[in-house]
Amino acid sequence: MAWPSVFERGSLLSRFSHHHVVVFLLTFFSITGVLEVFVKGLWETESIWSSNHLFPSAEKATLFLGTLDTIFLFSYAVGLFISGIVGDRLNLRWVLSFGMCSSAFVVFVFGTLTEWLRFYNKWLYCCLWIVNGLLQSTGWPCVVAIMGNWFGKAGRGVVFGLWSACASVGNILGACLASSVLQYGYEYAFLVTASVQFAGGIVIFFGLLVSPEEIGLSGIEAEENFEEDSHRPLINGGENEEEYEPNYSIQDDSSVAQVKAISFYQACCLPGVIPYSLAYACLKLVNYSFFFWLPFYLSNNFGWKEAEADKLSIWYDVGGIVGGTLQGFISDVLQKRAPVLALSLLLAVGSLVGYSRSPNDKAINALLMTVTGFFIGGPSNMISSAISADLGRQELIQGSSEALATVTGIVDGSGSIGAAVGQYLVSLIRDKLGWMWVFYFFILMTSCTIVFISPLIVREIFSLMRRRQAHILRE
Repeated sequence: MAWPSVFERGSLLSRFSHHHVVVFLLTFFSITGVLEVFVKGLWETESIWSSNHLFPSAEKATLFLGTLDTIFLFSYAVGLFISGIVGDRLNLRWVLSFGMCSSAFVVFVFGTLTEWLRFYNKWLYCCLWIVNGLLQSTGWPCVVAIMGNWFGKAGRGVVFGLWSACASVGNILGACLASSVLQYGYEYAFLVTASVQFAGGIVIFFGLLVSPEEIGLSGIEAEENFEEDSHRPLINGGENEEEYEPNYSIQDDSSVAQVKAISFYQACCLPGVIPYSLAYACLKLVNYSFFFWLPFYLSNNFGWKEAEADKLSIWYDVGGIVGGTLQGFISDVLQKRAPVLALSLLLAVGSLVGYSRSPNDKAINALLMTVTGFFIGGPSNMISSAISADLGRQELIQGSSEALATVTGIVDGSGSIGAAVGQYLVSLIRDKLGWMWVFYFFILMTSCTIVFISPLIVREIFSLMRRRQAHILRE
């Protein structure tokens, strides 16, 4: 198989300017490190609420916190669909900055102001956390769309694989920040997080460039016209990629400047959007269940201290970071995503079986956890970033960047609905049947992920085979 020209020595890096680096870093850190602090700080409020008689017992407080987790995930999921549509119709920088600053204010009121005023009301908490979920949802569709505007198909897998580590890096940094601040009181964890997020929103508003065209650079479509394989999309609705004929028609300036965003229904009808949305609903369920439940599982199943369990759970995120980057690189080399996902998910089933039988040894557990994160977190990062960008820049859209946020919102919104349902199901299965059946449930959901994208897997494997045969005949 021929080595793509984009990976020749210096070729990929030479395509990027300092503007690309700034966009990469700003969008990376705009998503990094808020959810973990919210979760840690939220569960620290249990003793405060119990001592102030907001709830009759600690068990009732714990149940209410679980309810807050669930309503946050559902409101976040609903918000993703809305934010994607809004992001394609308004300036992405405005939407992202508004979401960050307003969410920071809500978090400050929820965790800090109510504690300073000694005002505790569960209905207020519910309303604030629903609003926070809606505002938090403005982030992901916007940053994926902005990254998709700056980074083209060539090298997108490895770039987005590395960039999508922002969530995992956020988990790690958030855990460190929460542990260092919570000793002074949970309200200060919320205060520090809200302050950092609000400052980040201001920086985004004044410093982030939504697309290269804002500073007079050519867009990625213009650059890709000079690449030999740029018109052979990674997400292709056609059966035979060799029959694809590139369209070099020139549009006038007015038509380029007034491209309309596609509708929600049209975005759903794009090839690959529904299969990947259903697949991601299953996969994000597993990935987020590890995020929320892993420390508790280690503490409950092995009897380890909560602080040790929190630190050990970081290895799952490490595996996801490495997995997303390496698998993105491989998918760039193959110029196909689905076969890489299929192999990783098949190995994920084996890693789940192995991890469910991990002995009471921290070193072995950390190793198995890293492997599991590699094969589950890696594909999850790919679908939510690189594949969403591929889907939002298909040839059917004819170069319209105004589909990126909508498509990303559909895919990630579907995944978040799966994650929200999963939190309830994991709790129910654990209470009724035990931890081993939870892992059986994870294996089932991972298998369903493969089933939903199986038509794409088969089509892309046949495409690779035809390409290989054509290469052999040319030689």
